[in-house]
Amino acid sequence: MKLHEYQAKDLFADAGIPVPDSRLAENVEEVLDAVEEIGFPAAIKAQVHVGGRGKAGGIKIASDREEAEQYAEDILGMDLKGYTVDRVLVEAGVDFVDELYVGVTMDRSAGRPVLMVSTEGGVDIEEVAAETPDAIAREHVDPAFGLHPYQARKVVYDAGVDRDVAGDVASLLSTLYDLYESNDASEIEVNPVMITGDRDVVAADAVMNIDEDALFRQPDLTEMAEESYEDDLERKAGEYGFDYVRLSGNVGIIGNGAGLVMTTLDLVDHYGGSPANFLDIGGGAKAERVTNALDMVFSDPNVDSVVFNIFGGITRGDEVAQGINEALSQFDEIPKPVVVRLAGTNAEEGMEILNTDLIEVEETLEAAVQRAVENAQEVAQ
Repeated sequence: MKLHEYQAKDLFADAGIPVPDSRLAENVEEVLDAVEEIGFPAAIKAQVHVGGRGKAGGIKIASDREEAEQYAEDILGMDLKGYTVDRVLVEAGVDFVDELYVGVTMDRSAGRPVLMVSTEGGVDIEEVAAETPDAIAREHVDPAFGLHPYQARKVVYDAGVDRDVAGDVASLLSTLYDLYESNDASEIEVNPVMITGDRDVVAADAVMNIDEDALFRQPDLTEMAEESYEDDLERKAGEYGFDYVRLSGNVGIIGNGAGLVMTTLDLVDHYGGSPANFLDIGGGAKAERVTNALDMVFSDPNVDSVVFNIFGGITRGDEVAQGINEALSQFDEIPKPVVVRLAGTNAEEGMEILNTDLIEVEETLEAAVQRAVENAQEVAQ
């Protein structure tokens, strides 16, 4: 579960981490009221669950009331990487002289949380990791013993942070780890941490993701869950009971089983495509469930083609095929090309039942994925 920036910063502030003065606003009038209280310069920041908001036009710095009004009109209601901006965080500008990156996440290869610090703050940390990995200092933490103070100091010094602010940065990092542990977070990062001319350390951004499987013991965070859905598709997936993750590609993927869907994602990437989603409809593929899945994928404007990867286990292939036919017959027009691959119990019978006037059928998963990737490339041209 992803928290919005303003939600994460509330938690940061409660824990004693310095954050800029800010107000949440849902319309232009509220933005103008906020900047009158905060003063100028003021940052107007879209509150959506995407990275690269600044490059996409979702963050603007206003130097006066006129600019604040214009930027509020531009950002509120804008489509930001497929998400509609319905609120902004109006935040006091920070006069900084340096930027850092700090974060805590789970290193699954090591089976331990890892602290990360870099003096390359304010830029895409993924690019830094790929191009100059040595620019990121790392320190693993044994969860059985927790974070020792010397570890926070060590990773800060290893990163080359200026000595006059290293102690404050280490303190901030220790507090982030406490938040990570106490809130069952899967990731916390601040990019950038700003160093002011007075050598104050300020968290100018906040990313915090929570392990959804631990929400049963995080009642306060659970109350934020409704607001933290990424978009209408994620909300709809919750209503339908699907496991769904929206991605940035254009090949929609539907399958019945997490492993099957993950394999399909990997093959789409292997054949030069880009997955648009992870969508596991679970056991069974009756008409209503298939219809709901297609409705979700067809509703994603980024999707240019769809691949259906179904394995008939307990549910027979002919029943799945009948469900797909019934689902597709409910659409007046199939908006995007659909490729179906069936395997497992009664797969041959199912392949014969499928209505090839509405869909394309392939016998192997590799062929189905290749066809779906080709379809997406043709539509995108």
